[in-house]
Amino acid sequence: MTSLGFNHIDLGTKDMEATRAFYEDVMGFPLVRADLVELGERGCMKHFFFDIGNGQLIGFMSGEEVEDYPKEFDSGINKGLGLMQGVYHFAFNSDSLENLEATKSRLESHGVAVRGPFDHEGWSKSIYFEDPNGLQLEYCCMTRTFVADDAIPQVRFRVENGVKVEPASTEAR
Repeated sequence: MTSLGFNHIDLGTKDMEATRAFYEDVMGFPLVRADLVELGERGCMKHFFFDIGNGQLIGFMSGEEVEDYPKEFDSGINKGLGLMQGVYHFAFNSDSLENLEATKSRLESHGVAVRGPFDHEGWSKSIYFEDPNGLQLEYCCMTRTFVADDAIPQVRFRVENGVKVEPASTEAR
């Protein structure tokens, strides 16, 4: 089986207009498909797709105008599953460290709180932020190619009191 990557990821939103404004105006991803799905007398679903580049899309579906559709749900995913923030997140590719910094500046100029950049043990650097749905998003820039040692499970860092620290050992598991 071969793959060229994702065609699209589809997520739920409680507020399509806020989602649209964020992904079009802040992220710069054009809306390329906007479907309205009539559900008889119950109302109309919205299903919008944004082009994130390289033939890949991110889609959002909203039932905010549909009778009996949940109005309150965890659109950020993690909390509703009882997981800590960041387990489910979506990372966009940044092709250079300069573009990573430019993306951070652009987001901050739109009032988006950005964390980072963080160095991931020398193989990538990332920034993190949230969309209006509470989804954790990331821009990630690869800083080197993977080597065979990267595929060996081993402790590469620890977190103590919310702070990343060096591991006690790096032995394989």
